[in-house]
Amino acid sequence: MTLNEFAPGAMLEITKLTGSGAVKRRIMDMGLTSGTRLYIRKVAPLGDPLELTVRGYELSLRKADAVMIEVREAGSAQEAAA
Repeated sequence: MTLNEFAPGAMLEITKLTGSGAVKRRIMDMGLTSGTRLYIRKVAPLGDPLELTVRGYELSLRKADAVMIEVREAGSAQEAAA
């Protein structure tokens, strides 16, 4: 499943990045790499962007970019807060 398919409150682990070129490099530069855990904090009222907690910082990500990130459910939300 891809990142954009999950609701707020989900604790996820990135399994694969499917983008290519500059877009994939930009996503990786934001700290979104395979094996990274993230927490979906909230989604904007109109559905775009997503607000994530990744590696201890807050990140807003467009749904167009979230489609390129394959994830699986991992851990609990309490782990993200720690």
